[in-house]
Amino acid sequence: MRQLSFKRHRFPPDIIRHSIWLYARFTLSFRDVEEMLAERGLDISYETIRRWFLKFGFVIAANLRHIRPKPSDHWHLDEMVIVIQRKRYWLWRAVDNEGEVLDFLVQRRRNAKAAKKLMKKLLKKHGFAPSRIVTDKLRSYPSAFRSIGLVAEHDRGLKANNRAENSHQPVRRRERKQQRFKSPGSAQRFLNIHSATYNTFYHQRHLNRRPYYKELRTAAFDAWKTTSAAA
Repeated sequence: MRQLSFKRHRFPPDIIRHSIWLYARFTLSFRDVEEMLAERGLDISYETIRRWFLKFGFVIAANLRHIRPKPSDHWHLDEMVIVIQRKRYWLWRAVDNEGEVLDFLVQRRRNAKAAKKLMKKLLKKHGFAPSRIVTDKLRSYPSAFRSIGLVAEHDRGLKANNRAENSHQPVRRRERKQQRFKSPGSAQRFLNIHSATYNTFYHQRHLNRRPYYKELRTAAFDAWKTTSAAA
């Protein structure tokens, strides 16, 4: 796990970490974060916050993923349309059966080659093959699975993939707030940080009693502080 160096920065590390957390955790713009900090007497421009997010966010996300427990072997795959500079792209996403974001990939096509690329990335990243995969009726998935020799159970039943469909909602909210992503690369970078933060702070509140939920939330804040600690 990498530590961050905040040397030669005018503001203390706690303020920098808090600014990054606000933008990554909630559906806010950089200007929203600027005003929230201004209310606390901190004169920081939105451009400074943007630079902090780009500089430190990727390392924090990598550290958060490093300490995450192993995900479930039941995977849900789905794809959604995003428009970037008036061109249609496909955001391919994978989550497990508990809502943990496994990975994502922004691609121009919605075909077997794109599905195969996503699966190879997932297998390489997590180091194990799933026992069950749930997808929609897209025929590219069976073709991609056959080409890489994947033998997992493949469920394509009606409404079976609601878990993946619902996982798109936070991305849609951020896309609207940002008035669409500016490029495939910027979308990939932002979602890399956003998904790691989302996984850390995502707790199924309705399934947990209040005392245990408080423990989970405290553990999430501790993980954020640890992974963004100064060198």
